[in-house]
Amino acid sequence: MSTTGPAILELDKLEAVACPCGFARRGFADREDFPGTVHLTTITTDARTHYHKTLTEVYVILECESDAGIELDGVLHPVRPKTSVLVTPGTRHRAVGKMEVLILCLPKFDPSDEHFD
Repeated sequence: MSTTGPAILELDKLEAVACPCGFARRGFADREDFPGTVHLTTITTDARTHYHKTLTEVYVILECESDAGIELDGVLHPVRPKTSVLVTPGTRHRAVGKMEVLILCLPKFDPSDEHFD
């Protein structure tokens, strides 16, 4: 696949990698002309609270249980499908409950920018 120009990517066909909240399929990490990454993430359990020093994330809830939520700086916010959540650098956050989310990371996801208190 070319690393520049238009591209179509089937996220559900990518290899899933373990992450603190379940499994993520990370797309466009190899693209020279796209400044971010897109993750299809299956949240299988309550995630560990964490933050990023440089990453901004946008969570788009695709599917979730009725009691699912996103915790931002200690406050739990209920979510439902089609909810979008902006997580800015320094925000302590975690997903609560089972859900499938699309996460846009800017700049590109870097595991060394995943911090736990």
